[in-house]
Amino acid sequence: MRNDRVPRTLIGYHWGVTLLTLGSVLNVIFMFLHWGSHPLEVAISNGLLAVFALDYFVRLVITKNRKTFLIQSAFDLLGIIPLHPVFAFFRLARLARLIRFHHLFWRLGLDGKWTQAYHRFIYQTGFIYLFSISVAIIVVSAFLFSLTEKQSLANALWWAVTTATTVGYGDETPRTAFGKIIASVLMFGGIGFIGLLTSTITGFITNRTEKAVTTQDTAEQANIRELLAKIDTLTGKVDQLQKQVERLDKK
Repeated sequence: MRNDRVPRTLIGYHWGVTLLTLGSVLNVIFMFLHWGSHPLEVAISNGLLAVFALDYFVRLVITKNRKTFLIQSAFDLLGIIPLHPVFAFFRLARLARLIRFHHLFWRLGLDGKWTQAYHRFIYQTGFIYLFSISVAIIVVSAFLFSLTEKQSLANALWWAVTTATTVGYGDETPRTAFGKIIASVLMFGGIGFIGLLTSTITGFITNRTEKAVTTQDTAEQANIRELLAKIDTLTGKVDQLQKQVERLDKK
């Protein structure tokens, strides 16, 4: 059953979330490209962060099923991490859920295999859990690294990402004993979960490819069987015609 009768207040709220989400993403893009006043953009980013954080915790309090909420809103939680403005891009996942809630793809005639594949990939494969845990490990490691090594949060996040992905440029390295312990935990934990992420993505693509090939083979086999049945029918008719011709020749 489609949500044809959505309260106007809820529609207005969703419109507000959509505009704020797009505004936060555009603001981050302007910050990266150094367009406009940087102090103003930082103030806007912090203000939007506070708004989305308040919105998240209010929804967490009033929801009836917190377990489902935490699973479905994992990207919302990532979008309010005050470690770096780039985390605002995770708020775009909220727009994807709003599109599904209002069935916009269905209304535009685009609903079908794409949305089903997206839902299977995000939730049924466990991608959302692995991704959230991986990001949590990176974020916590970066935060602790910034405290122990007296680095900015941006540099600490860069170090955590390069370490967890085994790139390791070496521009940021731990110098204290506690920093080295954090690095060791990140190497074992982060690399393990990122490896699981990679295998999950690869497995999903492989399964879809195998299913597509199997479906294609099944369709081809069905066409071949249909063609052979038609050939058998034509052969029978030809045999009947040949018998009739032979009878006419005998007369």
